[in-house]
Order: sequence, then structure tokens, then C-alpha cells
Amino acid sequence: MEDVVRKRKILLVSALLILSVFLNSSVFAQLKIGYIDSQIILNKLPAAVEAQKKLEEQSNAWAEELQKMADKIRSLQQQLEQQSLLLSEEKKKEKQDEIQQLYMESQRFQDQKFGQQGELYQKRNELLQPVFDQINEQIQAVAEEDGYDYIFDTVAGNILFAKEEYDLTKMILEKLGVDTSDL
Repeated sequence: MEDVVRKRKILLVSALLILSVFLNSSVFAQLKIGYIDSQIILNKLPAAVEAQKKLEEQSNAWAEELQKMADKIRSLQQQLEQQSLLLSEEKKKEKQDEIQQLYMESQRFQDQKFGQQGELYQKRNELLQPVFDQINEQIQAVAEEDGYDYIFDTVAGNILFAKEEYDLTKMILEKLGVDTSDL
């Protein structure tokens, strides 16, 4: 998702540079520009909502598992502190090594599940890519059918002002079969 936002920002900056070239020419008067709010689309599209729900459930399950690991480490540390005076140096070292091993396991688990290329990231791509493809297909269809030269996304945060008449979000949602009566 972060890669998508970064790519969108690069595309938007590039498009704005191109537009600035056309500002002084008559070609600019012929450009047709629209925008969408992809966050609204993702919040309203049932497939996206379902994908987000699945991701949240999986994330919560992994977070619970990680919490159990942290609790076990904390418990072992407390035991070590309480028994410190009674244990030989060798036993203390064993307990410290055990705690360190559990800590390393929890760090690996966290990285495997929540890291930049972790399972959650992969699952997000797996579940949301078909949704993004579907949305992009409809954006492309609207652009071609209605002759838009550019369609921007307000979520990237680079559109500071746009007239509401150029907002295509509702049109895209309708093409995706989503009820837009509350927009």
C-alpha cells in the first residue's frame, strides 16, 4: 500500500509538471481532468471492506500470539529476579540464555508477520490487489468513455483544491455496483 501511495505521488508530481508546461498553451484548455477519493471507494466497496476485515482478524491473531510471547518473557524475567540469590551462576546463565532465546524468537516472529515483506504485507497484497485491479479497471473505463486526460487521487494529499463537479468517486463506485445514495 505504501508503494502504491509513493507511485501515485510520483505520477502526480510528473503530471503536474506536464500540466505546468501546458498552462501557457491552448492545449491546456482542451484537457479534461477529474479526481477520485480512493479511501471513500475502499471504505464503500464490499470486497475491500471484507479484505480489510480478514487482514485485521489475521493481524489481531498474530498480535495476540506476540503478546503471549512477551508475557512469557516477562514472567521468566520476574522468576529469574526472584530466584537470583538462590541460583548458581550456571543456572542464572541458563535462564538468561532461555530468556534471550525467547526474545529472539519473538523478534523473528514479529518480523515474519509484521515486517516490510512479512506475511501481513503479502496477505494485504494478495487480498487487495484484485480489488485495486477492479477499481483501476473502472477508472480506466471512465477515463476512456468520458475522454478524461488525467484522473488524480485526493488520498495522496497533493490536490489542495478541486471543484466538486470534477469528483468522479461516486461514478466509479456506481460502476463497481456500490450504493452511493449516502454520498
